[in-house]
Amino acid sequence: MSRNNRVIVLFDVDGTLTPAREEASLEMKQFLQKLKSKVVVGIVGGSDLPKQQEQMGANVINEVDYSFSENGLVAYKDGQLIGKQAINTYLGEENIKTLVNFVLHYIADLDIPVKRGTFIEFRQGMLNVSPIGRNCNREERNAYEEFDLKNDVRKKFVAVLQEKFAHLNLTYSIGGQISFDVFPIGWDKTFCLNYIKPEDYDEIHFFGDKTFPGGNDYEIFTHPRVKGHTTGGPDDTIAQCTALFGL
Repeated sequence: MSRNNRVIVLFDVDGTLTPAREEASLEMKQFLQKLKSKVVVGIVGGSDLPKQQEQMGANVINEVDYSFSENGLVAYKDGQLIGKQAINTYLGEENIKTLVNFVLHYIADLDIPVKRGTFIEFRQGMLNVSPIGRNCNREERNAYEEFDLKNDVRKKFVAVLQEKFAHLNLTYSIGGQISFDVFPIGWDKTFCLNYIKPEDYDEIHFFGDKTFPGGNDYEIFTHPRVKGHTTGGPDDTIAQCTALFGL
């Protein structure tokens, strides 16, 4: 049966194709290739391309039709770069500096069980903020996630930033276990839809795990052009797609 090039299926990475920050299984990679023989396949993750490659393989930009890292601010199609945006040129260095200074002061005053390092990661299209620090190990990451869910550390942090920096028109998106992303309004995962033209596709499907309000999959999950699907993890993703696309 020939491939239906009028249907595209987009996937979040963490919690959808892989366990959080872990590598995709061989089964998942084989599943994506099987799906790609039926429909157009794309990945849209919040992390930068090197992290996407760590999880999905060094050759990921050639193994899927579309590779969108940093929500599509770095976009590849058929292995070729088709678009790139930068947050520092958009906001200006003075605003970036003020925001970074405030975030670091706030984290310094946070009373949480463990702090490590790399509290802010500057990416092409966003700032990634982690109260515990991205240098934490797996055990510390899991423990922090439990603490955060009970104490709303990230939610409270975001609420403060929303009030303090309202004039910058930023979006704050909680994703993964330990961090949240900060980026201009409209630079969420729906940004990738700029490269998926309505005239080219009859159906756009999206699979993600953080599809609740405030989660980093919510905006694309609820977008009027998109058929959103919530997944409980990699195995559920495969099961849902196998049923939906007759694999």
